[in-house]
Amino acid sequence: MKVKIRKELLEYLLQLARDFYPNEFGGFLREKDGIFEEVLIIPKGHFGKSSVYFDTWLLPHDKHIKGTVHSHPVPSSRPSLADVGFFSKFGGVHIIIAYPFDEESVKAYDSEGRGIEIEIVG
Repeated sequence: MKVKIRKELLEYLLQLARDFYPNEFGGFLREKDGIFEEVLIIPKGHFGKSSVYFDTWLLPHDKHIKGTVHSHPVPSSRPSLADVGFFSKFGGVHIIIAYPFDEESVKAYDSEGRGIEIEIVG
């Protein structure tokens, strides 16, 4: 399995991770024609140093939302047990951006926490 993400979106997500540092940030990813194109940041979320919480009831009903993204303000992009628990409930693709928030620190996972290859498209 491979996930495709638009280069401009990835650059924006990396900047969000830098801007929220030392806290985590989180959002939901919209897909168009098999490529992640947009991120939705949920209002009234909690973005802390070791967790992100947002109420999924605030998420619009949108069949194009196919994944999530969040940052880790530490150099590990490995999903925590809480991450994998969330992944299993939401399904789809899950991207974690770890410190220092560059392309090499971006990893993608399936709903069971298994790694997925990322392809960056123009």
